[in-house]
Amino acid sequence: MRRTSWWGSKVRQFRSHLRARVAPEERAELENWLSSAELNAFDAMHIADRRHGLDVVTTLRAEGVQDRDVLLAGLLHDAGKGPGVGLWPRVAWSLGEAFGPWLVSAVRILPGFGQALDRLRDHAELSARIAADAGCSARTVALIRDQSSPRDPEYGELLRLADEAN
Repeated sequence: MRRTSWWGSKVRQFRSHLRARVAPEERAELENWLSSAELNAFDAMHIADRRHGLDVVTTLRAEGVQDRDVLLAGLLHDAGKGPGVGLWPRVAWSLGEAFGPWLVSAVRILPGFGQALDRLRDHAELSARIAADAGCSARTVALIRDQSSPRDPEYGELLRLADEAN
């Protein structure tokens, strides 16, 4: 990815984070296809991650995906970030991915950043555990766990691309 497109996507993500909302009708629609435990996992997510998960599901559906396991993975793949990981640790994490881990190490000393950065680093595994605890299928859990390096031959890469697109 070119630097200009990277910066453009990060600015878009920044704005999306600040404007994140879930309309009551979107939340109500989830009750039609999620179990109560899955819905609780969704509700426990940061509002920006809930919005992002809904957008990933929309993208997957636009690609013709109807498989519940895949849609659920798209919805909950960032659940492990937790409600307490705010905007600035996310910005620092993204900059660290682009410019090197030294940047993440440097900002760890800021109050609240160390734990937030650890959650961002480990969010795929944490999200997979949350999904498993909510009773999601082994396939959904695997799709979430492997979100950065997809292994599922049918939907793994499609999920990764839907995540990046949103």
